[in-house]
Amino acid sequence: MFTGIVETTGEVRDVIDEDGGRRVRIGADLDDLAHGQSIAIDGTCLTVEDHDSGSFELFCSTETIERTTLATIGVGDVVNIERALPADGRFDGHFVQGHVDATAELRGVERIDDDWEFAFSLPESVARYVVEKGSITVDGISLTVADLRPDSFTVAVIPATYDLTTLSEKAPGDPVNLEVDVIAKYVERLTEGYR
Repeated sequence: MFTGIVETTGEVRDVIDEDGGRRVRIGADLDDLAHGQSIAIDGTCLTVEDHDSGSFELFCSTETIERTTLATIGVGDVVNIERALPADGRFDGHFVQGHVDATAELRGVERIDDDWEFAFSLPESVARYVVEKGSITVDGISLTVADLRPDSFTVAVIPATYDLTTLSEKAPGDPVNLEVDVIAKYVERLTEGYR
């Protein structure tokens, strides 16, 4: 379980494609990493397989590659990192599983005073789970939907989020991972027989 509050960013140091997926090494200054620990990379829950004082290695399965933007990352790219929420930790963002529902495209960025407004495409497959003023995860970042249209949505981004995450490096046309609010999916499933 994650919260969508990005802890830091890291730089991709190595990518090795192999049978069944790809192996990725990320450079980041994280203490207390352990083999088998869950970690979210751009909102994708993965498992730490190896680590040293300045980097860690992950394996992305074929399923992960097919459903996320991790298929397109390369050496030198910067990614958002969040470690799993400890049982006694603060819960600041919203319930995030690290299970990417779809990929989308950044359509536009506009600076408004000290903040930014980001517009993203909204795939039809997940549109029914997104509501105005509801939570959505974009590349692992817990954000609030500011405006909703049939095929797009916007979010307002404060300076702290802009500076701490990879949003400051995004340009229109860039792909992003989306995770919708899991509560909406459970509500839909539980009410299927009543519609």
